[in-house]
Amino acid sequence: MPKLRNEKIEMRNEKFGIRRDTLSSKSYEFALRIVDLSKYLNQNQKEFILSKQLLRSGTAIGAMIQESHFAQSKADFLTKLTIALKEANETRYWLMLLHGSGYLNDSYLQSILPDCEELIKLLVSSTKTVKQSCSAQ
Repeated sequence: MPKLRNEKIEMRNEKFGIRRDTLSSKSYEFALRIVDLSKYLNQNQKEFILSKQLLRSGTAIGAMIQESHFAQSKADFLTKLTIALKEANETRYWLMLLHGSGYLNDSYLQSILPDCEELIKLLVSSTKTVKQSCSAQ
């Protein structure tokens, strides 16, 4: 199984200009873990199809959050966060499927699934806040 990433993330975030807000940082850290997991699934498990789906959806979360920082309007901002939420939900599905099919062991699922769940909760909260601010105007 891939090593759990936590060290050096802050340095990478600063070096590459990743925003330091919670959602951006957590989605970036999560994407790095997804990249490691995808490499592991390809190299060690010889699993290519599901891991590609996981890589696509797991990295798209942070990409959409980054895009939201330059949204053209509140509606555009909300759309990008909503897409990020959908990608996070899809990523949860692929993680569960990989676990159910035996490619992902219990301990790794238990280490990465809470991070995915946390992103989902943050995105649900963020989209609710934006919706409320849009309807208040």
